[in-house]
Amino acid sequence: MQEGLGAWLDGHARSRGDAPAVIAGGDTMNFARLAAESRRVAGGLARLGIGRGDRVAFWLPNVPAYLTLFFACARLGAIAAAVNTRFKAHEVGDIVGRSGAKALVLWPAFLDIPFLDILAEVPRGALDRLETLILYSEPGDKPKVLPPIGRARTVAYADLLRGAELAGDGRRGDGVAMFTTSGTTKAPKFVLHAQSSVIDHAADVAPGFTLDRPGAQVLQMLPLCGVFGFTGTMAALQAGAPIHTLPVFDVERAGRILKEFRIGQANATDDMIRRLLDWSNETVPFPDLRFMGFAAFNHTPAEMIAMADKRGLALVGLYGMSEVQALFSRQSETAPPAERAKGGGTPVSPKAGVRVRDPESGRLLPAGEAGELEFKAPSLLKEYFGNPEATREAFTDDGWFRSGDLGQLEGDGRFQYLTRMGDVMRLGGFLVAPAEVEDFLQRHPAVEVAQVVAVPTADGNRAVGFVTLKPGCAIDEATLLAHAKSGIAGYKVPKRIVALAEMPTTSGPNGVKIQRARLRQMAVELVG
Repeated sequence: MQEGLGAWLDGHARSRGDAPAVIAGGDTMNFARLAAESRRVAGGLARLGIGRGDRVAFWLPNVPAYLTLFFACARLGAIAAAVNTRFKAHEVGDIVGRSGAKALVLWPAFLDIPFLDILAEVPRGALDRLETLILYSEPGDKPKVLPPIGRARTVAYADLLRGAELAGDGRRGDGVAMFTTSGTTKAPKFVLHAQSSVIDHAADVAPGFTLDRPGAQVLQMLPLCGVFGFTGTMAALQAGAPIHTLPVFDVERAGRILKEFRIGQANATDDMIRRLLDWSNETVPFPDLRFMGFAAFNHTPAEMIAMADKRGLALVGLYGMSEVQALFSRQSETAPPAERAKGGGTPVSPKAGVRVRDPESGRLLPAGEAGELEFKAPSLLKEYFGNPEATREAFTDDGWFRSGDLGQLEGDGRFQYLTRMGDVMRLGGFLVAPAEVEDFLQRHPAVEVAQVVAVPTADGNRAVGFVTLKPGCAIDEATLLAHAKSGIAGYKVPKRIVALAEMPTTSGPNGVKIQRARLRQMAVELVG
């Protein structure tokens, strides 16, 4: 079968019709409307010159239009490139520029984020290939004055909805969803998924997370610009479970939706879960929640499990990454607390394979021995967009994906994720490469070398930066922090940036290396 996401959505619309698909505040979008609007928007995008392989950057929060636009792109064979709404000029320019996006969709009046000012600050040349700005709006939005953005024309999202429908289906092999990921390079890589991996993984996640139970509904608290939120949303559509979506996490609204609609299963970050439990003074605040999948970004898994168990909420460890999509596996809600606290679990796809390799010898390891996790599954990425070398390096000769994660097999069909094998930082719920922040710090004319590490603080994981200065230069910490805040998202900005006379180094067989372990120790002392 070669049918793509357009036919997939149309099939659900035929079988479900008036059943609610997405509920956003007072607006309920049923499956028939979602399919019809995606066909009209596809026609509008086609009139703008968007076609197979073209990239459309989505700088949007969780609104129904995000899904309408996504399926519209899928019908055309175009690629939706996700952009975090928290990103600033340097990051937006990098994604839009390197992806070669022909169109950028944004909501200028969302919250108090100065989207248009941020666009105006994007480095010259980054938006040269951008042809169209698509402006989303809602009733009551205050008009915004649009500064000139290169040669891009401006189109209202509402205008895309007014044209004739385009009944395209897309192809299973077409690239459709692009996410940024961080590794060991300063520029985030673009993880591209085909329509087939989105369709097939949704079909596995829906039963794997019991979204196909009668009466199931979903609260989507996680942003669609990341695979955690995107994967859960696609699985809910597959299962026909109505999605209650929030444009931004609001603990009051989230808590009330969980209670009023008797949500049985949800996924969230540890910080979201803590805020939800703090919101209610009831001993068991959410009695209908059978379990909640969680990612422990800023608190230890054991701490989270113990805290939630006391309030009658069973948390289960998960595994996922941009390259294999989120919700790749999970622990059982009936398992003991020590097991539920582990990342990993049982893959949701019966076709998924997991193995562990010794990174030194290359030997495949038995259960209980830690090494690099390798995967084969229907949910795997199509490629690293625009980077064939990285794509080749990511796969073994026999087609298994090298995750860069340390883990081990459990011997009963499960695996355990232990940690990242490199120095990738987890900040604000997102993976961030130190080199990405270091590169921006080094753009300051006084900075010679920058190194960034992550350490736990009372506010969660935070970056701490160390710099050496160019000869004859002097600069204070406040100026360095202001430089960081001017160009990168707030969660990436270091808590402290300290100037050193020289970096701590050690000599080895491959030359002199900076002692990142010593920097981490120094960082802990600074913020502790």
